[in-house]
Amino acid sequence: MEVVPSNGHYSWAEEVKEFDKTKAGVKGLVDAGVVKIPRFFVHPPESLRCPSPPDNTSTIELEFPTIDLQGFESGGARRKEAVDGIRQAASTWGFFRMVNHGVPMSTTEAILEGVRRFHEQPVEMKRDLYSSDSSKRVRFNSNVAQRELDAACWRDLLTCVFQDDTLDPEAIPLVCRKELQEYVNYMIKLRETMAKLLSEALGLSSDYLSRLECMKGESLACLYYPICPEPDLTLGTAKHSDTTFLTLLLQDNTGGLQVFHQNQWIDVAPVPGALIANIGDLMQIISNDKFKSVEHRVLAQLVGPRVSVACFFISSGRAASKPFEPIKELLSEEQPPLYRQFLCSEYYQYYKTKGTNVTSALPHYKL
Repeated sequence: MEVVPSNGHYSWAEEVKEFDKTKAGVKGLVDAGVVKIPRFFVHPPESLRCPSPPDNTSTIELEFPTIDLQGFESGGARRKEAVDGIRQAASTWGFFRMVNHGVPMSTTEAILEGVRRFHEQPVEMKRDLYSSDSSKRVRFNSNVAQRELDAACWRDLLTCVFQDDTLDPEAIPLVCRKELQEYVNYMIKLRETMAKLLSEALGLSSDYLSRLECMKGESLACLYYPICPEPDLTLGTAKHSDTTFLTLLLQDNTGGLQVFHQNQWIDVAPVPGALIANIGDLMQIISNDKFKSVEHRVLAQLVGPRVSVACFFISSGRAASKPFEPIKELLSEEQPPLYRQFLCSEYYQYYKTKGTNVTSALPHYKL
């Protein structure tokens, strides 16, 4: 599907328009049997390359951190072990795997299957939800680039936004409604656990982050990465750091997630039932760089489809209208604030002005 007008010049805008008109997403291209990806999905070579690892890590197998939450509620050594592990991982990797987190395997398997069912329905069943309007709390799209400078990613996604933990169930597609509601309920419970453990890892009272209401809402991205005929030319998700406070990711057994650590891309191997937690830009800001928001990406692949569910935790409606800044209890003469005060609404508006492939807004808010 390459649009070349009569003057012989390639038209990016026309090609994107034709793609959007189908409302079938990337899966629609695969179902149509494409063997060459449309040009607007092609990423510049420099964004696809893997940098060479430093000499001192080239032969070292880096171990992705894993936090075992088994028995942490009882306090004592188990809780201290979990808090210390989270502090170490959040301040270095910005990512960690969680096991024994309380979400049943039956629930994780059900949501992955529900997401797969939604994306593999006939186009007619999901076309009405197709939209790039970010104000819609339930929408289906392919996150197609909005500017010619940005390359599109080889994926489709269903987004469901739970503002202050609520979303009208009738708005959720019936084909995955039950599974999605059950999964979100577990995410809300786990959010409360993570708020306590992250607060303690920062040396704060366990209720500190909950009182900020910085994670009182959820945006669920139900992602579907079809097989790609030319995976060396594109990405499933371009490198970026998350805009929010915290993300919990569930991935199937396909693989493809990579985290940038020590100047190299590290594969995050899937573990059945495990969740991946990562620090977002907003958490790095309010922690005054004690926790790190790290770039990551998803490869396009010849295998698939890959299914994953990312739960992005966002501020409550009330907190969104209040200013955020580095937590005062973390500051001192030796550790002055690194970021200016701002409103979340201003923060998200900044992202919209920068296009779809902005990697991080952190430099914009540095003092």
